[in-house]
Amino acid sequence: MIGRLSGILIHKQPPLLMIDIHGVGYEVQAPMSTFYQLPELEQPVVLLIHMIVREDAQLLYGFFSESERLLFRSLIKVNGVGPKLAITILSGISADEFVQVVNNNDESGLIRLPGIGKKTAQRLIIEMKDRLKDWQSNESLETTKTSTGSDYINTEQDIISEATSALIALGYKPVEASKMISKLDTNAQSSESLIKQALKNTVR
Repeated sequence: MIGRLSGILIHKQPPLLMIDIHGVGYEVQAPMSTFYQLPELEQPVVLLIHMIVREDAQLLYGFFSESERLLFRSLIKVNGVGPKLAITILSGISADEFVQVVNNNDESGLIRLPGIGKKTAQRLIIEMKDRLKDWQSNESLETTKTSTGSDYINTEQDIISEATSALIALGYKPVEASKMISKLDTNAQSSESLIKQALKNTVR
């Protein structure tokens, strides 16, 4: 099983990125919390990996910190929560914030995330509380950081389109995603910055 990848970042369009390792491109799905930490294209990157093997695919999920990966692995054990929803959760809320929401029985804090209704929120709180009772922030176990930077040069419209597409991929409806981006000042910002602001606004 693949547990870690170290190579050159050659593509990033949330939630998908690609790492070149000795001429082989590995496609990896990652939450926005990891995308915010990525370096510029053509720069070295190191990610922790969770690999899922299915009959028709071998899927890689990448994380910048061990705490993200630990929470992802716990989330996908919850009935009705698959990898896609787990990535969505980690994109809209940090690992430590999620733990706080669960410990506070804060259903509304979860329902704000796309794809999570009242029943799913209740199930997450019930099933995750015991698993997270000994939770400690594992940011000290993060993979080695590389220098971060903005997206490759692109037009403002392209950046808006990328950000909107990423929100749709994370589970928001097209109209809702467009509305979220339209509320932001898009001037001189990267797509990651827009996505981060849009997601923050949803949980206020």
